[in-house]
Amino acid sequence: MPRWKVFFSQRLRWSSSLTQALTLSVITFCVILPLCCHRLLYSYYFFRFMYLNSMSEEVLQKSLERGQDALRFWQNSSPLESTRFSDVAQNPELLVTVVTARRNEARDFHYLLQVMRQLSSLAYSCGEQRCAEVMLCDVESGPQENEDAKLLGAHFKVIRHSAQEQQTNMGQINTFEKEKKDYVFCLRQGWELVKPKNMIILEDDALPRQDFFQVVNDLLSRRFAIHTLYIKLYHPERLQRYWNPEPYRILEWVGLGLVGATALLLTIPYWNPCSFSFTLSATHLIFFTLYFMIAAELMGRHYLLEVRRISPQLYAVSPATECCTPAMLFPGNASLRAADLLDSSFCYKGNAKDMVLYRMARITPGERSHSVEPNLVTHIGAFSSVRPNPSRPKLL
Repeated sequence: MPRWKVFFSQRLRWSSSLTQALTLSVITFCVILPLCCHRLLYSYYFFRFMYLNSMSEEVLQKSLERGQDALRFWQNSSPLESTRFSDVAQNPELLVTVVTARRNEARDFHYLLQVMRQLSSLAYSCGEQRCAEVMLCDVESGPQENEDAKLLGAHFKVIRHSAQEQQTNMGQINTFEKEKKDYVFCLRQGWELVKPKNMIILEDDALPRQDFFQVVNDLLSRRFAIHTLYIKLYHPERLQRYWNPEPYRILEWVGLGLVGATALLLTIPYWNPCSFSFTLSATHLIFFTLYFMIAAELMGRHYLLEVRRISPQLYAVSPATECCTPAMLFPGNASLRAADLLDSSFCYKGNAKDMVLYRMARITPGERSHSVEPNLVTHIGAFSSVRPNPSRPKLL
């Protein structure tokens, strides 16, 4: 018999660990995961050509319905009958400032009304006292007023640019620099008017999740928050993968693989319905470590992070990522320091405020920045207020 036949007859028997490993890999990565994950938006197996358009339309429709419901809610709410936030207490433990401008392309979605309705509901989830004071920062400087902000004026304290500042902003050619100046304005105004112990800046398309304030309070109770410039409460799901230049994710990825491999190899002697011959050896440990790492990446890290929502204490805190700023927590007086850092740089396309803040936090001595995972807000802004928009935006 030829040598190659002898080799394959010896190595490819079911009792061979190599045969079992190859079979397990083919079944897992070519059959099981494609069947289970082809509808998961952030999985490598997502059938984009089949589901992206329909899923995008469904999300847009739901957001439109929420927006119309929020519009009816605020139109029918009397300031005397509903919970009022217009009287903002001084020196609160937490101030939430929502930055908003008119969105012509998405006016029917009423993103701001959705966010404020959610905040007004969640603000009383902490017991007798409100979880936070809530304020609105309307940075619209165009000829048309922000109708949603005007509607909310009877329920919330609203701060705006002076007439002179509005004229100056109207002359701004660079959209990214204007966006940064507006952000700095809201940071400073919130501090000067209220003097909060901690501040959150939300953009008007960042919809808080149900456990928003519980997790924020837990984050503020941790020691790291004292020496932090900012904590990002949102990072785009499509950028949350393990295959990423961020070192901590590589360590998390390898750790997940090692834990999964060790647990499986320790279980096999007690439960082995397929008669596997794997043992707790270095070779088998390396194989299953890689096996679980590849499976986790292909399935999607985003879906593994969702398990952490079981408890606020399980939310992970890691070094800050570069993109983006829909939801930012500034502990202590860090909002003033962040405003000064932003003011020291000029923004333009490719150097927006999120990149400036990230870079300045890294090069400024004594400053640190962090991100929390999973996200505490849902980014509902399908239509950008800065960049050109397609007629029907897609989820990816």
